[in-house]
Amino acid sequence: EMQLVESGGGLVQPGGSLTLSCTGSGFTFSYAYMTWLRRPPGKELEWVSGINNDGTNTDYADSVKGRFTVSRVNSKNTMYLQMSTLKSEDTALYYCAFGKAGTAAALKGLFRGQGTQVTVSS
Repeated sequence: EMQLVESGGGLVQPGGSLTLSCTGSGFTFSYAYMTWLRRPPGKELEWVSGINNDGTNTDYADSVKGRFTVSRVNSKNTMYLQMSTLKSEDTALYYCAFGKAGTAAALKGLFRGQGTQVTVSS
């Protein structure tokens, strides 16, 4: 059974940092393109970042570019999202997802984990 489990969320002050982890099982992690998504309170699901199977190609939403870094360790079946200079607008439920989607509609169809909450507040 395919499974994705996120961890590392929490409460952080504006300007602070946090690192999220996503561990996958039930599929060949090292073959998979992986994606980070988030759902801010009261808003639609957003694409945050993506990374190809060997970590040589990464991509970011404009809203997080320069502040977030995605990486992966395939030997641990784990992907990471290092977040720095966090802002209140980064508050959201963060999900990792299997695969890649080119449209907002397709994002909703990606297989994803249960999510981990990130709250940026003083």
